Amino acid sequence: MLSGKQRRHIRNLGHALKPVVQIGRAGIDDGVVAAVDRALADHGLVKIKLGDTGLDRHDAAVAIAQRTASEVAQVLGNTLLLYRADPEDPTIILP
Repeated sequence: MLSGKQRRHIRNLGHALKPVVQIGRAGIDDGVVAAVDRALADHGLVKIKLGDTGLDRHDAAVAIAQRTASEVAQVLGNTLLLYRADPEDPTIILP
């Protein structure tokens, strides 16, 4: 679980990122989860664009976070920011 200070730090880092994964009408399927999981393994911090899915954005963020063992750092508009620390080689150092 992230503290408030850590969450602010992650949001600051995520501000400059471009969305890596986009979720469309198909919703959250195995392909989307695999893409998010791969991006989290590579970068540790992933910005996701939520398209016209009919899903609640907060519910979608929680669902993806649960399936990828990550944490929701921010939900802003239709953009989700997820964080997962790499236990072997952390690229993001939290305060």
